[in-house]
Amino acid sequence: MITHGDLLGERARLTPDKTGLVYVPTGERFTYAEMDARAVRMARFWRESLGLRKGDRVALLADNRPEILDAFFAAPKSGVIFVPLGTRLTVREMAGILADAAPSAFFYGAEYADKVRELRELVEIPHWISLEDPLEPAGSFQPEESSPEDLWCLLYTSGTTGKPKGVMLPYRMIVWNGYNTVLGWQLREDDITSIFTPLYHAGGLGAFLVPIVTIGGTVILHRGFDASEVWRTIEAEEATVVLGVPTIWQMLAEAPEFETVDLSRVRWLISGGAPLPTWIIETYQRRGVVFKQGYGMTEVGVNCFSMTVEESVRHPGSIGKPLMFTQTRLVDEQSEVGELLIRGPHVCRGYWNNPEATAAALDSEGWFHTGDLARRDAQGFHWIAGRKKDMIISGGVNVYPAEIEGELVLHPGVRDAAVVGVPHPTWGEMGVAFVVPGSEPPTAEALVEFLGGRLAKYKIPREFRFVESLPRTAYGKVVKGELRQRYLEDAC
Repeated sequence: MITHGDLLGERARLTPDKTGLVYVPTGERFTYAEMDARAVRMARFWRESLGLRKGDRVALLADNRPEILDAFFAAPKSGVIFVPLGTRLTVREMAGILADAAPSAFFYGAEYADKVRELRELVEIPHWISLEDPLEPAGSFQPEESSPEDLWCLLYTSGTTGKPKGVMLPYRMIVWNGYNTVLGWQLREDDITSIFTPLYHAGGLGAFLVPIVTIGGTVILHRGFDASEVWRTIEAEEATVVLGVPTIWQMLAEAPEFETVDLSRVRWLISGGAPLPTWIIETYQRRGVVFKQGYGMTEVGVNCFSMTVEESVRHPGSIGKPLMFTQTRLVDEQSEVGELLIRGPHVCRGYWNNPEATAAALDSEGWFHTGDLARRDAQGFHWIAGRKKDMIISGGVNVYPAEIEGELVLHPGVRDAAVVGVPHPTWGEMGVAFVVPGSEPPTAEALVEFLGGRLAKYKIPREFRFVESLPRTAYGKVVKGELRQRYLEDAC
């Protein structure tokens, strides 16, 4: 019987006694054989106790914990489709996702019992099950026969530009993401990674969980993010490769442990999820750590580019070259910048119940239109210039906010910054910078002068707004629509 997506089962067959998971809050350690047994138990519970069948959906709401891995790896064993929910969503947002996914069962952690009580008033789901309750599977279990295009997960996008869409991730996509990351990032069976990003997100599940299981390394799982705990754990467990987003790397650099933590076993650190300021790279390089930047998105796999350790030093800020079996194109190029298109076996099947959105993003030749703008040098290295929808056209000239933001955060008085375009009666659009000041706040005039030596005059924002913080998604992306709306409301 063929089970194309049973990565955990195959890993347990090859290295059953290797430690695959360490759960930080309890100190529990699980071998791959024990992890696989837990996933089989979950799959058996779904099939035999709940009566779920291939194609049914199971939703889950919880902070990071081993049961999320149980459910994730039970999905390809049972044919059931896994639907994790973002823990930061409102009850109404969750209800909208559940109405779209129509799950047959809903699992939840006790920490979200209050939200679940509200949800039960809004949506009808046959089975509501607390993760604190012991599973009591009935009968025997046989793995579900499957094909590479069967769905493993529905991962709902953050919805920063509208209603969240359910990205359809087939077995083929997730398995290829694992293979490609192992090859492109040169992961090893002795690699140990600390995961503190949420497992409801593609980054948490795909960036290192799937690749580390593929190669047979060890995952150190945190319940959530605590900078001091992360540094202590990286040192104690001798982590070798760690992924984070720019805001997390900034918080880790500001933690008291940063200057003294033993990083001698770390092979490299990597950032993804949002544009990475150069100063963060330089901060970690001064600690003697190799720091890389990656690129990916839920729809095309979270790992699409790579570079060697030496290349990461020579090309700071670059996301590298496309992985093996990954094709890229830049279309509608202007001034060497164009929209990034990606094609390969690690691309999704489109959006659940949304053929219009699928057709708009995934063309007939298999190219996925990412909506990200990029440039490429003669050696094939890529740099992200920002989102296509965020590009500012001022006086007929394209202005890329990511370039301006990258310069702004180099000012010693700037902690964070985002640039958005707003309507202008003469130029069509103008740039407005939202700036989070540091301990010595700069003036708008000082920032104009600072940028004047670094950027062409037409790129410099016409207005600066100083704010306490920037609105961000759970995975670090600035919600620019909210900033733009805030500006327009203030202008009325």
